[in-house]
Amino acid sequence: MKTGDKQIGAVDGILPTPTPSQSAVVNDVDGAWEFLDKHRNENIQDESIGILAIRRKNDYRIVPLGFLLYTMQFMDKLAQKYAGVMTMREDLNLKGNDFSNLVTATYVAIAVWEIPTIYFLQRFPAAKYMAINAILWGISTACGAAAHNYQSLLVTRIFLGIFEATINPSLMLISGRWYTKPEQAPRFSFWLLGLGIGQIVGGAISYGFQLVSPTLPLQGWRIMFILLGLVTIVFGGLTFWYMPDTPMEAPWLTDREKVALLKHISINQTGVENRKVRVAEISEALRDPQVWLIWLSVTLFAGTGGITIAYSSTLIRNLGYTSKQATLLNMPAGLISITVMLIPGWAVRRGHHRWAWALGTLFPAIIGSALMSFLPSTNKSGILAGIYLTNFIPGPLTIFWNWAPANIAGATKRAFVSALLGGFFAAGGIIGPQSFQARDAPEYRPAKITVLATQAAGACTTFALFLYYVRQNRRKRSLNTVDMETEEAFMNPEVWARLTDRENTRFRYSY
Repeated sequence: MKTGDKQIGAVDGILPTPTPSQSAVVNDVDGAWEFLDKHRNENIQDESIGILAIRRKNDYRIVPLGFLLYTMQFMDKLAQKYAGVMTMREDLNLKGNDFSNLVTATYVAIAVWEIPTIYFLQRFPAAKYMAINAILWGISTACGAAAHNYQSLLVTRIFLGIFEATINPSLMLISGRWYTKPEQAPRFSFWLLGLGIGQIVGGAISYGFQLVSPTLPLQGWRIMFILLGLVTIVFGGLTFWYMPDTPMEAPWLTDREKVALLKHISINQTGVENRKVRVAEISEALRDPQVWLIWLSVTLFAGTGGITIAYSSTLIRNLGYTSKQATLLNMPAGLISITVMLIPGWAVRRGHHRWAWALGTLFPAIIGSALMSFLPSTNKSGILAGIYLTNFIPGPLTIFWNWAPANIAGATKRAFVSALLGGFFAAGGIIGPQSFQARDAPEYRPAKITVLATQAAGACTTFALFLYYVRQNRRKRSLNTVDMETEEAFMNPEVWARLTDRENTRFRYSY
């Protein structure tokens, strides 16, 4: 029998009764343990339940919805970039750094709104909260079509940032509720495929709307904003109705299957549902070196991504191509992004090290930024190749988005780290575009050097994080020599208690 299709029913079907020493923590446990405890007397041995079949059911319902929302949040951001190569600048009389400031305003809104998002994700169902915000950012995108000047468009982009602030931390929390750590990696990679798909589809949509007749009542970019907003609203509604917040609420699983799934993901030791806010966990997160290394790394990578996403079409156009040609030439970047997001997730699922794949996908991006920065402007092919290579940066970003939830335990700590990870990602998105100043046109050399510097620094922080995890696992083994690898080893209320990764001596960091 294949490992991935093992029969959960073959493992002890009766859940263990807590010992007196364990009963002290029973009143402060995760909602998943309460469900397991309720079904303690149900013997699941009489029904063979394959975890592969359960996982497939979840994949059909959870993964596609996350992918659709992630794709649309990226395309709604891209809408401004594509509108910028159409007639939006002239229609709204954008001058100087107005365009860069619009990009920055969106990321500032994301960064600021991540702070209340910490509380909302702890107190409210993550899937429902994410879905409602998707509907609201769809409305914000559509309202951009009504903008008549810089100020009115600025308002819509700020609200877009506020409502999009939830997407990354929500998916980080959701992934840990349905999948084990290795299983999370390819699912997160698939979600983040939205970055590459968004570039390809968005480029095609932009090209199409550039062909819209100027005799129509609305310019092409305004129609594009309305279309993208309406599609996002539809996907947000589907997510609200069809994505449950926890496995315990999944209508497609029987109680026996829910028990089997919860036993399967108990190995994560990161919990499923606990809505009590524990301030001490926030304090621990702020003192945890891994948290700061993760935040710093994502900030550096997002700085590169902010430039690549927002200005790659502009950089290509400045090589002497027309707006339509620049849009089409930017589409292969999406194929590169898709490749570097899929392969690391597949590799991690098969036991490969995250840190090695992060560095492996980062080095081509460093080479690309060096080509952009130092090749003469007459070498169009070399600079274009450099622009394409910088699109390897989604590789390490994909790894870090699923690395953080895999190694952070404690309900409040996970919500805090996940939300602020989105905030630091937005900070990188702020820093990147601000290095892209109008006075530096047409080569924008300071922005290109910023890309190179942030990627090199990100390589250093990634390797430092790997060394930290090696050291911490050695320390934990010295305190608790038992490495628990089986599901049954985790089936007691102590495991489901609100222990953080640092408090739990049995917790092992993935690297």
